[in-house]
Amino acid sequence: MPNTERETALLEIANSLIGIEVISDRHQLEKLSLDYYHFSPVLQEQLATKRGELAVRPTTEVEVTQVVQACVQHRMPITVRGAGTGNYGQCIPLTGGVILDLTKMNQIKSLTPGSAIVEPGVKMAAFDKKAREIGWELRMAPSTYRTATIGGFIAGGSVGMGSINYGQISDRGNVRRVKIVTIEEQPQVLDLEGDQVQKVIHGYGTTGIITELEIALAPAYPWREMIVVFDEFMSAARFGQTLSDSSGIVKKLVSVHAAPIPSYFTALQNHLPEGKNAALVMISEYDLGLFRELVKEYNGAITYDKTAIEASKGTSLLEFTWNHTTLHARNLDSNFTYLQTFYFTLERVEQMYHHFGDEALIHLEFLLAGGKAVPAGLQLVRYTTEARLNEIIRFHESEGAFVANPHVYTIEDGGNKQIDRDKVEFKQKIDPHGLLNPGKMRGFEH
Repeated sequence: MPNTERETALLEIANSLIGIEVISDRHQLEKLSLDYYHFSPVLQEQLATKRGELAVRPTTEVEVTQVVQACVQHRMPITVRGAGTGNYGQCIPLTGGVILDLTKMNQIKSLTPGSAIVEPGVKMAAFDKKAREIGWELRMAPSTYRTATIGGFIAGGSVGMGSINYGQISDRGNVRRVKIVTIEEQPQVLDLEGDQVQKVIHGYGTTGIITELEIALAPAYPWREMIVVFDEFMSAARFGQTLSDSSGIVKKLVSVHAAPIPSYFTALQNHLPEGKNAALVMISEYDLGLFRELVKEYNGAITYDKTAIEASKGTSLLEFTWNHTTLHARNLDSNFTYLQTFYFTLERVEQMYHHFGDEALIHLEFLLAGGKAVPAGLQLVRYTTEARLNEIIRFHESEGAFVANPHVYTIEDGGNKQIDRDKVEFKQKIDPHGLLNPGKMRGFEH
């Protein structure tokens, strides 16, 4: 529609939302339109100018339905966001429109042993603090744990701290129920349970607006945080695999970094001798004896050791792992970007370590996949051109690795690698006008 009509429609939407916070300030809109897409130079170029035109912060499900009705009336696109800690442009509006910020929907509705019911805007670290009071905690969380919201992680994330025990968010049982609002003239509120939740998990907010979640919890352990250093990278990698395979040693994080990656962790330099390879781990304090024996077996040396109480104060080792590793490296060298790779075997890790050398520095996170602990990579890639980046991806894939490409913004071209017919058909039913985060689900667009 012409600009004047667009502006009139936005004004009418804003005026109709009496009692709901509406934001039209340009600087605030810019902030609310972005995530950490700039980790990818490819996305940085593609998404640099994409901005929302109005932002709304509802506090209840009823207010969400009011926003939906107003937007559907004017056929105005809606992009849902949490804290905006994603990396693929999940919450960046490709076609402008209204940004629906759900961070004020932050109530914990129920917290019982093994399960919780929460609104989408609940922050993960704040939730864990409450859950630990009854001896439980989140099953998994990203390295942006302090600021990320539960709803944002379910809709836009996939793995993180705790995945060594519970795999991916989408693994059966991690999310038990999701309540969503549909995008229709008369919005419906749907309860999705069991396998039906897959229609919303990692859907980039294209398949309904989440207003409530029921999630499974994990027993809370006293997590000791430790750094182990090694002279040889493959010794560190084999240590990580053996630790991950040792089901009798309870752990929450197994993160391995090839030199010189540890040199980018400025705050930890007193514990990271130059040229060493490092494993950053979280281990149950009840299993330290066997853990120390494993360190000796692989000729490692413990250089950092904090009790669970000490680790709960200040910066956690989590904030140097997963994609925080990329953040720290980019703070010192902005030419770094990253990949997300399932190697499946240490033999393939070793092959890529020698093949690419300094061009793709190996950073491993171990997680449970198909019932087995596997090494997944968030390699630090020295970016030169998009063509070279694609060559690196193709080589990995030709050798049997699986790359979840973080340099694309559609669901299908990233981790899925194929059109999810169930998601597409579900979106056609609950969002018939295609107003939810347009452009992010290629199967629906085409």
